Amino acid sequence: MSEPLSRLKVLASGLDHPEGVAYAPDGKVYASGEAGQVYRINLSDGSFTQIGSTGGYGLGIAVDAASNLYVCDMGVKAVVRVRPDGKSDIYSRGAVEEPLTVPNFPVFDATGRLYVSNSGQWGGHSGHIQRIDASGRATIWSRQAAGYTNGLALSPDGKFLYVVESTPPLISRIAIAEDGTAGVYEVVVELPATVPDGLAFDSQGTLYVACYAPDRIYRVAAGGAAEVLF
Repeated sequence: MSEPLSRLKVLASGLDHPEGVAYAPDGKVYASGEAGQVYRINLSDGSFTQIGSTGGYGLGIAVDAASNLYVCDMGVKAVVRVRPDGKSDIYSRGAVEEPLTVPNFPVFDATGRLYVSNSGQWGGHSGHIQRIDASGRATIWSRQAAGYTNGLALSPDGKFLYVVESTPPLISRIAIAEDGTAGVYEVVVELPATVPDGLAFDSQGTLYVACYAPDRIYRVAAGGAAEVLF
């Protein structure tokens, strides 16, 4: 059963298509914009300011311990690093042998390695995942989750990378081997007649899936089926 809409609260409004959202150690929420805007949102009153720009079209965001933002920008075709003062630089354009074309979503692991989905062509089953080490060197990590590779989330134990594949559509996961390489691929849940987009875990290991269409958020308990949360 879905939760009542009365439990929803608008944090901030008036932003330009805030595709990526991240909470940072500095206690602020950050979001990307369709024209490359990078917004800082105050949790106390929902006010926001634009602190900088990635220069293209911002999608997913990851944040490090110093509150630096790492924004996937599909216009610039790179991961752009934006510092708290708003200054930005190119963190990575992807692997030398295969640069990023549609960088969509980034997520850090506990060692500072950044996993980045490269979506590929819609319906073309050409997506893949790259991994960028702390020095900025990018490599192709896995081509197994290729169905318009979209949102990413690490499992709470750090042993699996969960992946949105917007077409077929489904949620899959890839085991992270002890040496850091990609392991076994498996489908977690199928979501027919939807376009899933983003992922997040809570502290109990429950997975949440945000959809581009229809307007839904799903909740997936460990080993369970998807149910509509909102």
